[in-house]
Amino acid sequence: MPLVTAGLRSVLWVLAGIAALALAAIGVWGILAHTGVVRVLGLVLALAAPAAVLALYAAAGMLWAACLSLALWALALATARSALPSGHTASEQTATKAPRHPWVLMNPRSGGGKVGRFDLVDRARAAGCRVTLLDGDQDVTELARQAVAEGADLLAVAGGDGTQALVAEVAARHDLPFLVIPAGTRNHFALDLGLDRDDPAAALEALADGVELRIDLGYAADRVFVNNASFGTYAFVVTDPAYRDAKARTTLRTLPGLLTGEDAPRLRARADRTHIDGLQALLVSNNPYGRAVDAAHPGRRGRLDSGLLGVVCVRVGNAAQAARLVRGPGSGGGLVRLSAATVVVEADTDTLPAGIDGEHVVLPSPVVCRIAPGALRVRVPRRRPRTSPAGDGAADWLGVVRLALSSPRTR
Repeated sequence: MPLVTAGLRSVLWVLAGIAALALAAIGVWGILAHTGVVRVLGLVLALAAPAAVLALYAAAGMLWAACLSLALWALALATARSALPSGHTASEQTATKAPRHPWVLMNPRSGGGKVGRFDLVDRARAAGCRVTLLDGDQDVTELARQAVAEGADLLAVAGGDGTQALVAEVAARHDLPFLVIPAGTRNHFALDLGLDRDDPAAALEALADGVELRIDLGYAADRVFVNNASFGTYAFVVTDPAYRDAKARTTLRTLPGLLTGEDAPRLRARADRTHIDGLQALLVSNNPYGRAVDAAHPGRRGRLDSGLLGVVCVRVGNAAQAARLVRGPGSGGGLVRLSAATVVVEADTDTLPAGIDGEHVVLPSPVVCRIAPGALRVRVPRRRPRTSPAGDGAADWLGVVRLALSSPRTR
């Protein structure tokens, strides 16, 4: 579209747009890694660079073409993803019989009180479950172990991902089916299982009419994670007591010291045979994510049974590296993505703070992260709204071309 509108000059406009993104990235680096005047200048640059390019586009009569091109590109991505076969979370096996003694742990405070709002206690009991309410002082793992000792043949959790992981470990250890009720705040695990996060009670349908998935579990030292374990800047930020009540303010206050200060964490990682050092942040996930934005919003996983950990490494020490991040993982910038069966994380300290499925823990260094393929039996409803979490991944353009060139009889 820009080529039709402005001819060969459109190449210059594209380069101007890329330059604006790079300058905006430098501005964001100034905001995050510095304080005082440099932070103010970074804010100005982050806002002014894109605004200046938009003004140039408008002055040249190119703004409508640029916006239309972006809209067409977004439509092409959506069409490409919908045209290709859907991904899968894990292979399904028909659950032949309903559990006779299901046990459910519920956190009444999780997700802003979803347990009460959706009447989950009464609904679970009506479905034949024994319900235990978490009051905040109990040992979650011990409660699950006690339930198994008393004859539970299915373990379930209505709560956040951190609580899900603790009970999932007990279920995996005893080879019992595990049921996820998405009553947490974000429910990333439930999302990747295809569950309806807006209707937590719908997960209880799996008791009478469900299928089983065999999925992997991740381990950081001796801690299980169903989503991810994060190290470095994010893990340090969440250690601050003020983070839970003032996330943005606490992050802006603590990040400069963590990114450029004397106490900035410098991590080293070994992912199978790949060695990477000088890292500020590291995300290790139970199966790779389709994209990675940050530890709190890392995207979705195309599958949960690949037998591999996803690894996202961030190494940004200056504004130039921040600008190169705009060009993506293959640009030689500070973002590295790969997959591995084992990841060893270490630093020049005896311990490492980590975020395990959003929960802060301190682990002895080095931390060995590994994956246990097919360790967990997850019971899910036979009919669930989102069975393909592959939509956040990059489109397979080669697959699109093959699909477009194939004859109707081969489709």
